[in-house]
Amino acid sequence: MPDLARSRWTTQDARTLSPPLRLGIVGGGQLAKMLAMEAKKLGFTVQVLDPTSASPAGQVCDRQIVGGFFEGDKLRELAAGSDLLTYDLEHIDTLSLQALEAEGALIHPAPRLLETLQDKLRQKELFAEAGLPQAPFIRLDQFNEEAARAFGFPLVQKLRRGGYDGRGVAVLRDEADLGKALDGPCLLERCVAVDKELAVMVACAADGEVRAYPVAEMLFDPRSNALDLLLAPARISTELAERARELAARTARACGGVGIFGVEMFLTQQGELLVNEVAPRPHNSGHYTIEACLTSQYAQHLRAIAGLPLGAVDQHTPAAMINLVGEPGAQGRPRVVGLAEALALPGVSVHLYGKREVRPFRKMGHAVVLDPNPEKALEIALQLKNILKIHGEDQT
Repeated sequence: MPDLARSRWTTQDARTLSPPLRLGIVGGGQLAKMLAMEAKKLGFTVQVLDPTSASPAGQVCDRQIVGGFFEGDKLRELAAGSDLLTYDLEHIDTLSLQALEAEGALIHPAPRLLETLQDKLRQKELFAEAGLPQAPFIRLDQFNEEAARAFGFPLVQKLRRGGYDGRGVAVLRDEADLGKALDGPCLLERCVAVDKELAVMVACAADGEVRAYPVAEMLFDPRSNALDLLLAPARISTELAERARELAARTARACGGVGIFGVEMFLTQQGELLVNEVAPRPHNSGHYTIEACLTSQYAQHLRAIAGLPLGAVDQHTPAAMINLVGEPGAQGRPRVVGLAEALALPGVSVHLYGKREVRPFRKMGHAVVLDPNPEKALEIALQLKNILKIHGEDQT
């Protein structure tokens, strides 16, 4: 077993760290891959922990530890070889991370914050304590129809733990939908009339500085409830965009962590902004920042957690982004269709994550379109949706 005492941790203050740093990432997915690629620009060495060998991040970093996110000995091995730990997903062992932190490990965002945000009820209670606007909700230790009727339809049921990309969420519009309800501890949330779903990436430094990126507009695929198309900047007024950025900054401050935070919110049909959820890590809605902003969300996360000055968040060109997911029925080794045709379009950048297996609606990559005319960027992005496809090896 690695000896933590022999690692180079010296202090909990990230601003005393000296480059080149040894970065450890819990998780080896696409977010970790893009973070690792950015870390390499600063000369960092990078190791990741992921249960899948040759994970997307494992393909580009110095070392991958093959192990699960709840294997304490593997987390300790990662920590022992790192000056600084972060993560690219929420569903990991926070108790082990807190124990490592107590021994001197530098982990951002803090494991205690992650433990709170892992639980959707505790997350909403945190927002309520901070006075942040959000949809009304109630707690249920176990779903029951009587409580749903008393709360009133339409409603959204969210499992307290484990949900992501539309999983762990059920929309119950009336009594006929009660059969769709999920089992387990959950919360019921008022189903508000939404005009747009918005997202703001917010960077929080150890010294308290906060910088909010431009507001992005998210459009979801109703088949998977996952992000399908993103537009940045969002198609909203300047005044509303400033309100959204201020609310996102307030939300990130309420979390009290260091790093990049993805703040998702609803714009209601009455013009009200409501906080939905927060991700304490780089986020799908911030991919566009690689091409469109002066500092990408990945570079910004590294700056924040390593105690470096935050970068400018200005967006220099309007952008549209599409997620590239497995086609319905796709299985096995991925087969990309339309790449050459897609790259022939102006302003297009394609990111393929290197996942070895495709499944229906699994995120396999994304593509970003830049154009001075946001409507033109959207037009090309819609073209891309018809051109770029991820099939399985046996799929016709």
